[in-house]
Amino acid sequence: MSPPKVVLVAAVAENGVIGRGGTLPWRLKSDMQHFRRLTVGRPVVMGRKTYESIGKPLKDRTNIVITRDRGFAADGAIVANSLETAMDMAREDARKRAADSIAIIGGAGIFSDGLAIADRLEITLVHAAPAGDTFFPSIDGKIWRETARMRQDAAPGDDADVSFITYERVRA
Repeated sequence: MSPPKVVLVAAVAENGVIGRGGTLPWRLKSDMQHFRRLTVGRPVVMGRKTYESIGKPLKDRTNIVITRDRGFAADGAIVANSLETAMDMAREDARKRAADSIAIIGGAGIFSDGLAIADRLEITLVHAAPAGDTFFPSIDGKIWRETARMRQDAAPGDDADVSFITYERVRA
């Protein structure tokens, strides 16, 4: 069995915003369904602030929370003190589950560090430009190649139109 792919999963506004005040600056029911399809049955790696903004472990996924706070504990989640340790835990969990991927789901610092090890990006481009204080790192076209894009008009429960975009790492 080949090693699991490392996939960054993020919703990003046209202006790069991914958060405001510790929350998402939009409501996108269709993106939540897309996120669920990409992550259920897989380990998910996130920072402490992302975990706290969600408020509970994500169901049907192994939740791995990265924090430098050695006293931090999260019911229903595994705590790691570095991305490297979290990824070791996630690979072992993926092997046990026979999962084909590991999802890195935020926040900004974890995304920045995760770009170096990711195989694929699953980006929901939110066709809006909300005010925000947390941003997704830029996607370098020399490193990432867009391989799929599907635009979707805002459905009931969505604040904006979205495009689901897949990027694959360019292999030299």
